[in-house]
Amino acid sequence: MDASQQIPSIVLLPGDGIGPEIVAAARTLLDAVGAYEYAEHPIGGVAIDETGSALPESTLAACRKADAVLLGAVGGPKWDTTDPDAPRPEQGLLGLRKGLGLYANLRPVKPIDALLDSSPLRRERIAGTDLLVVRELTGGIYFGRKEREPDSAVDECVYTRAEVERIALAAFDAARRRAGDTGKPRVTSVDKANVLETSRLWREVVTGLATEHGDIELDHLLVDNCAMQLVSDPTRFDVIVTENMFGDILSDEAAMLTGSLGMLPSASLGEDGPGVFEPVHGSAPDIAGTGAANPLATFLSAAMMLRHGLGDPDGAERIETAVERALGSGLRTADLHTGTGDERPVGTEEMTDAVLGAL
Repeated sequence: MDASQQIPSIVLLPGDGIGPEIVAAARTLLDAVGAYEYAEHPIGGVAIDETGSALPESTLAACRKADAVLLGAVGGPKWDTTDPDAPRPEQGLLGLRKGLGLYANLRPVKPIDALLDSSPLRRERIAGTDLLVVRELTGGIYFGRKEREPDSAVDECVYTRAEVERIALAAFDAARRRAGDTGKPRVTSVDKANVLETSRLWREVVTGLATEHGDIELDHLLVDNCAMQLVSDPTRFDVIVTENMFGDILSDEAAMLTGSLGMLPSASLGEDGPGVFEPVHGSAPDIAGTGAANPLATFLSAAMMLRHGLGDPDGAERIETAVERALGSGLRTADLHTGTGDERPVGTEEMTDAVLGAL
C-alpha cells in the first residue's frame, strides 16, 4: 500500500453462535493479505444481552463511518420468542440493512470443483453452475406493516416502482459485469405474478426497464418454477433478480448446490457508504465453541468485501484461490465431509491454517 493511502477501516460484527470464531479466523486471513484498521461492535443476541437492543445506536454509528462491515451471524434459541414486543437478534440485521441503505444483496453460487461430490445433487447436474442471486433487501413483507391479534396476524407486503427499478438496474449491471465484452447479459426475474399484485407490478417494471436496456436478455419465472429449476437445471441461470422473501429462500436453496450453506458468501450494497459482507449460514449454536465451524463462507465474504467494498480485486482473488487450493488438498470441515476418497476431516483452526498456507 502506498504510504499516502489511508488504511481501510473495517467494522467487525461477530454476533452470536459461531460468529465470533469465524470472524476471528477471517481477521487472521485479512491480516495476511493487507493492512486494515478494525473496530468490533455487538449485534444480535449478544447486543440484546448487553444493551437491550439487537442493534445499538453505537454499532450503527460505527458502521456508517467505516469503509466496510464484516458480519458473522446472529440468532439462537436463547432469544427465540413469540412475544411481538420482545427484541429479536434478526432485528439487528434488518435494522443494519435499513440504516445503511443496503438494498441489493449479491449471493454468488459457483460450486468449487473439489466439492462437486459434496453436493446432494449429482456431479453432472451441477458441474458448470455459475449464477448470482440479486435479492432486494429493504422492501417487501419483511418490512411491511405488522399486526397481531389473539386469533389473527398481518404481515403487509409493499413494493414501490422506484424500489423495483433500483434492484432491477443493479441486476442488469451485475449481468453486464459477468458477461464482459464477449457474452450476452442474461437476467431471470422471479415473481409470483399469477397471484400477487406486488409481483405484477414487479414484472411490469422489470419488463419496461429491459426494453430500455436492449443488451439485456430477460426472462421471467414464477418462484415455485424457479425453485424446481434450481435443482433440475441450475446451469441455465446467470443472474436471478427477485424480491426480499423469495430471494431469501431461493438463495439458501441455491447454496446447497455448493454442498453446504457453509460455502456461500454474500454482499449487501447500497448507493453510498459501506457494504455489509457476511456468510449466508446461520449462527449454528449447536456447534459454537467446539472448533468445528466452517470458516470458508466468511473467508469468501471477506474476498467479496475486498472486491466490492475496498477496491482490491487482486486480494479477493488471492483469498478465493487459496480456499480452492485448501479444498483441493482434501481438507473438509464436518459439513463438507462425505467420507469418500482422500478427504480429511478438520476443524476451524486447521482449515484456517491451510488457507493461510495456500496464500
